[in-house]
Amino acid sequence: RTGRGAFELLWSYPMQFNAFERNKQGTGASRRLRNSGRAPGIVYGGTAAPALIEIDHNELWYALKKEAFHGAVLEMNLGGAAQKVLLRDVQYHPYKPQVLHIDFQRVDANTKLTLKVPLHFNGEENSSAVKIDKCLVTRISNEVEITCLPADIPEFIAVDLSALTKGQTIHASDLSLPKGVAIAAHGKVNPVIVSVSTPAAEEAPAAE
Repeated sequence: RTGRGAFELLWSYPMQFNAFERNKQGTGASRRLRNSGRAPGIVYGGTAAPALIEIDHNELWYALKKEAFHGAVLEMNLGGAAQKVLLRDVQYHPYKPQVLHIDFQRVDANTKLTLKVPLHFNGEENSSAVKIDKCLVTRISNEVEITCLPADIPEFIAVDLSALTKGQTIHASDLSLPKGVAIAAHGKVNPVIVSVSTPAAEEAPAAE
């Protein structure tokens, strides 16, 4: 079976998907592959050589709509063997609903990874900044880059905004991180996640 129904049967932890070895490469071969309902890809990393793969496009398209597919450790079934991988890059067609190419990285259980995970915000409407001071809450980023072992990768990081006050700023260092997880700053000094600003005062009516 192929399509959404078949892929739903594979949803478990870790998330699983089927891939197949791809023998031909090049622009023409990739175009023919896409026309046949498959998406070309590659899996790299670890001690093995990079492997060219192809995936059922409909199953892949549905999987990419799942937030966790972008940050969780995935189990790729390739040639009868299971491999732990992480999604690294997806190239989409500029206007068609089509995946042009996808990249996966092999995962070593004992090697730390650097990846982006989504931020889930809650409680903004209950904060004094919003309820009392009518401030504007700006979410500077909806994701954060972390570093951790594969087993410690969180599905998301929750950000509680219920205690926000007028003029407050939330930085990456203010986030409550799961055990074993650290922020990957890459030289940036404590990036801003959320800012609170006072709305501009209404202009006074013009004199008659």
